[in-house]
Amino acid sequence: MESDKSNLEVRALAKHIRMSAHKARRVVNQIRGRSYEQALMILEFMPYRACYPILQLVSSAAANANHNLNLNRANLIISEAKVDEGPVLKRFQPRAQGRGYPIHKPTCHITITVKNKN
Repeated sequence: MESDKSNLEVRALAKHIRMSAHKARRVVNQIRGRSYEQALMILEFMPYRACYPILQLVSSAAANANHNLNLNRANLIISEAKVDEGPVLKRFQPRAQGRGYPIHKPTCHITITVKNKN
């Protein structure tokens, strides 16, 4: 039964997160390939705003693995972590002499996949 659990992957997905994909990738690149505990420690102490939604997502993926497949959280590693660009919210900022200045508010989709260490 243990050999069956070694190749199982569980994922969690967050869509339409209000930050640029570039800023989220800076954080995700640090935790890819790390163990679950290491990833939590790294995300807890990094000073970026992107850390909080990614921390929630890593916790969610571990909870999914624990609840759905009965995998132990201590044995999980982050096998895949990717950030894709989402739709861009387009707004206008009023400027001098009746002009409008376009503002782009980017969003991103974050996917975290965890699997058993063995």
